[in-house]
Amino acid sequence: MKNARITIFFLSLLVVAFLGLAVRCFYLQYFKCDHYTELCLKQKRSLQNWRPQRGAILDCRGRVLAASNKIQIVKAEPRIIDEPKDVSNELAEIIDMPAHEICRLIVERKGTGYVRIKEDVDTEECDLVLGRSGIGGVKGKRIHPGVAVESDWRRYYPMGPLVANIIGFTDPYGCGLEGLELKYDNELSGSAVQNIFFADVRRRPIRLKEQNGTLADGVGIILTIDATIQQIVRDELVKQYEEFEAESAVAIVAEPKSGAILGMVSIPDYDPSDPQSADPNSRRNRAITDPFEPGSMIKPIVVAIAVDSGTIRKDEKIFCENGNYSGKGFGRVNEYRNHRFGNLSVREVLIKSSNIGMAKIGQKMGQEKLYDGLKRFGFGEKVGIELPGEVEGLLRPTSQWSSYSITRIPYGYEVNVTAMQMIQAYCILANGGHMVCPYMVKAIVDNNGEIIQIKRPVPPVGYIIKREVAEWLVQDCLVGVVNERSNGGTGWRAKLDKWQVFGKTGTANIARVGQRGYEENSNIASFVAGAPVEDPAIVVFVSIRRPNGRLGKGDSGGAVASPVAGRIIEKTLTYLESR
Repeated sequence: MKNARITIFFLSLLVVAFLGLAVRCFYLQYFKCDHYTELCLKQKRSLQNWRPQRGAILDCRGRVLAASNKIQIVKAEPRIIDEPKDVSNELAEIIDMPAHEICRLIVERKGTGYVRIKEDVDTEECDLVLGRSGIGGVKGKRIHPGVAVESDWRRYYPMGPLVANIIGFTDPYGCGLEGLELKYDNELSGSAVQNIFFADVRRRPIRLKEQNGTLADGVGIILTIDATIQQIVRDELVKQYEEFEAESAVAIVAEPKSGAILGMVSIPDYDPSDPQSADPNSRRNRAITDPFEPGSMIKPIVVAIAVDSGTIRKDEKIFCENGNYSGKGFGRVNEYRNHRFGNLSVREVLIKSSNIGMAKIGQKMGQEKLYDGLKRFGFGEKVGIELPGEVEGLLRPTSQWSSYSITRIPYGYEVNVTAMQMIQAYCILANGGHMVCPYMVKAIVDNNGEIIQIKRPVPPVGYIIKREVAEWLVQDCLVGVVNERSNGGTGWRAKLDKWQVFGKTGTANIARVGQRGYEENSNIASFVAGAPVEDPAIVVFVSIRRPNGRLGKGDSGGAVASPVAGRIIEKTLTYLESR
């Protein structure tokens, strides 16, 4: 009886075991079939990805700003290298690389796919690695089946930092990370191909199984940027940036009739071939990412809005309170020490840069007219330039204005703008009040150099302000800022003998971060100008942040920024005439 129970017990265990095994087999074959099939296929196949050549980026005269060249790469397959030390020692002698570093790369990636050992290897080294040649030209022996050579593309930036903040850079695998490389990554990248091979136990391809995709090189991009003008701008800006020991600096050159950006420089900059070693702040294009209070540069825009709307007349006189203006609800309007003016014409308010005169114009205009006018000029919204990272600046709706706002915004406070917004606004003035849309990408070209798409934006219809108002401001008021030093004109350092320059300076304090009020002895010195006044060919914006006033050279827009703009205008117009 006892033996029977034992027999039954063991038979029961055996039945349960077989049932469990059957359930497990069913689970593996039915529910995990796809998983294990995929694992099996991975062991039987080898993948080869063929990347297309990334499209080139050219300036407006066809000079290369970014391009991809083919390089040879020595790589290793750690999974089939049994003696990494021996392989590393043999490979080190050929590619001039420490054996311990090669060994570390192989060991660290054991169990994974191919690892890159060295890039940009020359032809002789490749032949020695693959055994295609040996000492004295005699065919040698391949180092190891797990060591191979493959072709790839490397991005080159022949002009270095010159256009770094515009072009951006890519990662080692050719994906755009910043600038135009990021914005037009899909167009520049083209389309890749993946070949799937049946492979033997040592991961060597036997025959092609399938191919995914169609190999097509990326398209090229032609910019409105002119590398010669870009070099002029950068040289002059860096010189002033270093002389005044500034924190940063920005300059833009634009064609006012079309909106084409001919030059754009942001300092400090970096080498796009080695972006990892650069300070992240130097990789920022401050022309579109750094909003600031513009100070007096905005005064001609406000006057244009006021005259165009009929709020004030061109010949109207404004009493500037002898430099002392205050009242209930708007406090005291700050004025420079030497700005003790009585009655001034609207033109004189701009030339002498009277804050009180501008505050009174703002009060007379009212919130809605001022806000609507600034919005028409493009403040408070992105310009739409073809670069990632552009910010909108700050123009708060009138519902958020305080009683101070109507007197502060007209002379450049309580509003934040970008350099690109300022260049757009002054291009509108220089273009007779007609709307202008700045742009940087001129055309897309195919691999044969044929233009496949013109990128210039459609010219906007209509005027922002009347032509006669714009011409009066540019040809009379802003010329006076440059020519009439004795009358208080602050832009006299930009005056040229050959061309008549128009412009406006701006000096704005820098607000404290996280606190009320402004930093002491810290400002942004700016100047925006154009020439020749009778038919403006270019508009130039220059802004230098935190120039060192303790050097005794001044720290205002007139002292710091206007000389740079004058030199840029002179050299650029000379170059354009010689083309």
